[in-house]
Amino acid sequence: MLFSGHQSNASFTPIVTVAEAHSTSPYVSIYNRSCDVLTKIADPATLPTGGGRGVAFNPGGSSLAVAHFTSPRVTIYNRSGDTFTKLSDPATLPTGDGYGICWNPSGTTVAVGHATSPYVTIYNRSGNTFTKIANPGTLPTGTGWGPAFNPDGTTLAVAHEVSPCITIYNRSGDTFTKIANPATLPTGNGDQAAWNPAGTTLAVANNTTPYIYIYNRSGDTFTKLANPATLPTLYGFGVAWNPAGTSLACAHASSPSITIYNRSSDTFTKIANPANLPAGDAIGTMWNADGTSLAVANGSSPRITVYNRSGDTFTKIADPATIPTGGGLGIAWNN
Repeated sequence: MLFSGHQSNASFTPIVTVAEAHSTSPYVSIYNRSCDVLTKIADPATLPTGGGRGVAFNPGGSSLAVAHFTSPRVTIYNRSGDTFTKLSDPATLPTGDGYGICWNPSGTTVAVGHATSPYVTIYNRSGNTFTKIANPGTLPTGTGWGPAFNPDGTTLAVAHEVSPCITIYNRSGDTFTKIANPATLPTGNGDQAAWNPAGTTLAVANNTTPYIYIYNRSGDTFTKLANPATLPTLYGFGVAWNPAGTSLACAHASSPSITIYNRSSDTFTKIANPANLPAGDAIGTMWNADGTSLAVANGSSPRITVYNRSGDTFTKIADPATIPTGGGLGIAWNN
């Protein structure tokens, strides 16, 4: 997270920013938040070249990566104040349209899920240079939609098309070794994966009922938990844990478009829907750094929906004056 103010001052004001990847130019829209007002900042001088699908800030909030359609399929910016400057493309680009993107916890590695084999492309960062590392020995079996590093960066999960729909790798140096599939696999294409903050539970949004799969991890064994009593209403597209690991949000097709669960042990209980629901299908969701706000990328105007949380009540804040120009597909806070 970036800060404003002079270093000699005892207090600092965090610059809270939310970025949304969307379907039409400028393909990524970036907003600063002040209290409950979202203000769009100037577009980067160099835009992504096609529809934005995934977006992620590095852990310090000083860089922003966008997975998108059309070569180079991944575009990475450095941030200085409210200026986002595109870095040079990696020498080796993803082989197909980019769909999902994530940083490891130290901000030294970026993984891109994409169409066309190898379906996931992984880069190490040195300064502002991104160098592709060797593909895993065993690749995902179809288009990579949602990669996610675990909290210590030693494991990478990739949600993808075609069974097993979730492929999990352990990392040793720059070698990614596939571990055994869970005994119970998602029944449809995996769209997004998310680890709880302890790295002990993995959630996968997928496009066939029950639309969300939740696994506990013990060593390299992933055991599916019982489905929530109330499921998302249709295809699961995005999934996100709050920072405490006590709540799980699923972005999905069909009203209410966002379904939020509280966790008690291994039981996930749906809480009441927000009074104001996202418009259209929700594709991505993410909590802010302290878990007091939840952002949703959704398909219909206003295309970005942000809620404040008080207890189990989620209250929509005012839409930005300038909304994204196309359907929202990915969302990220500069946590």
